[in-house]
Amino acid sequence: MIPVPTGVRVWLATGHTDMRRGFPSLSLQVQEVLLREPLSGHLFACGGRGDLFEGNLA
Repeated sequence: MIPVPTGVRVWLATGHTDMRRGFPSLSLQVQEVLLREPLSGHLFACGGRGDLFEGNLA
């Protein structure tokens, strides 16, 4: 388990994302789709299906 510091938000995006795109393209997607700053210190996760995310984020 990876500890998440207090105050860090975790943004989950469902849908298909090609992880071969590389960091510059993925960070641009965070800016354009989620309207967030990729270097803000928050965590961004994506997956193809909503049932791939497991765990307690509370």
